[in-house]
Amino acid sequence: MPEAYVRENTAMTFHLLDAVRAEAPQAVVVVAASSELYGPPAQLPVDETAPLRPQNPYAVSKAAADLLAGFFADAHGLRVVRARAFNHAGPGQEPIYAIASFARQVAAGVLEGQQQVRVVTGNPDARRDYTDVRDVVRAYRALAESAEPGAYNVCSGRPASAAELLAALGRVTGVEIEHVVDPALRRANEVMEVRGSSARLHAATGWEPEIPLDQTLADTVAWWTEEIRSGRAPDRVHE
Repeated sequence: MPEAYVRENTAMTFHLLDAVRAEAPQAVVVVAASSELYGPPAQLPVDETAPLRPQNPYAVSKAAADLLAGFFADAHGLRVVRARAFNHAGPGQEPIYAIASFARQVAAGVLEGQQQVRVVTGNPDARRDYTDVRDVVRAYRALAESAEPGAYNVCSGRPASAAELLAALGRVTGVEIEHVVDPALRRANEVMEVRGSSARLHAATGWEPEIPLDQTLADTVAWWTEEIRSGRAPDRVHE
């Protein structure tokens, strides 16, 4: 639904910021943008000076929201902070995202008593910059409390590939994993590595990621195990 992404994300951001301008000009607004707005990185790590090159309608909508946020800060003097979050993961995330999908497959396989748990992924070598969602939330709070208007990357700076994630999942769960690559899940024109710099965020707030990737993976598997065992996710076990 490309038109809906562009129309709704942009319109909602505009109406929120315009309401703040009219009714609560002293309020702090944290606009959750996305690293998607950078597009394929020209250099690594990506910092906030990188040009915006969104490559899909969702990314275009997030770039538009980010630009609107900058406009309201500049034109109306509002304290609007733009948080450009890279990939984040953790308990509670839907399995349309990589770590949630892999953790769900591991949890389901273990509950089914598989001796070797089969996990299906797309490109095994593409690397993404993952941060635990609980650290991301801390970053948003820190930005709201102490940052000046502007753009701030929220990222760990420590990328991992699907192959590396599965190796870590095997390590933290103690199970043997059979890694199956599905060609249908490979993206056309795959960006092979995305890695950001959170130096500006750290300088402004002192924020650093605290939760290691292994804990994110273990906690996510534990969450999916409980969801499946309790029957809250029966339709997602055999996807």
